Amino acid sequence: MLHLIDPAVPGRAEEIRRAFAGARPFRHCVIDGFLDEGFARRLLERFPDFERGNHFDEDGRPGGKSTHEQLRGLGEDYAALDDLARSEDFLALVGRITGIPDLLYDPMYFGGGTHENRQGQALDVHIDFNHHPATGWHRRLNLIVYLNPGWQPEWGGALELHRDPYDAANDEVVEVLPLFNRCVIFETTEHSWHGFRRITLPPEQAGTSRRSLALYFYTAERPAEETGPTHSTVYVDRGLPERFVAGYTLTQADRDELDALVTNHTGHNRRLYREIERLQAELERTTLNRLAGALRRRWARYRVRRQRPQ
Repeated sequence: MLHLIDPAVPGRAEEIRRAFAGARPFRHCVIDGFLDEGFARRLLERFPDFERGNHFDEDGRPGGKSTHEQLRGLGEDYAALDDLARSEDFLALVGRITGIPDLLYDPMYFGGGTHENRQGQALDVHIDFNHHPATGWHRRLNLIVYLNPGWQPEWGGALELHRDPYDAANDEVVEVLPLFNRCVIFETTEHSWHGFRRITLPPEQAGTSRRSLALYFYTAERPAEETGPTHSTVYVDRGLPERFVAGYTLTQADRDELDALVTNHTGHNRRLYREIERLQAELERTTLNRLAGALRRRWARYRVRRQRPQ
């Protein structure tokens, strides 16, 4: 299956491995021309329509992001991509580059697959969920292939890798432009903070969107010192842009950016409150079950005592 990758990539595996191991702010690598050029072009040409994917937010309203997890349903070329991702040769190559052996492919593409983001979309800096919800496997790597010919830096949407977004004064940030057939592989840890800033396209590019393919890889075990408590995605809300200082006059674009920041902040709060409600309900059910069990045991003991001859 490695014929679907540019033949130069396996030949450069040792060079890429060194770059991955020494990268900051955390282990990652950027590989241009990752897929065979013709194959990458076909994946772009057959990229699913926005409305075909899941483009609804948590409240059931249409949004500016669309995902499609079921790659094999997208035609022959996407089925070939799926075959590549699960092949032993590919898993061995990615393991060699990253130094992580025994990688496992996720046939569910939970959270992965095709991603498309339209004008105005952003992704707040976050770390990913750390255990697969169905298998319990440890999430180890994100492999993203971008499919955006001619993407410009001023359009936003560049992948950002952060050392510590909670410490803005000392944060270290690396940006990666989402160019066509550019692959980024990065380790998924408790400090692999990443996201992208709001997409702001010029009028003549109004129909353009940010497209990517996301493949996630796991292992059955992980060193104890790298393992954290199970958690879902953890977001850090962005602060106000540095240009917002006393006396600054807001433009309509500034107002739109502020609206987006507030909307994201509100959405994160709502998600957290729902999670708290779910956990509270689970705690109450557990407590009631324990009380019911204790009452049943007491009643059983009482009946035994009543039945004993006096």
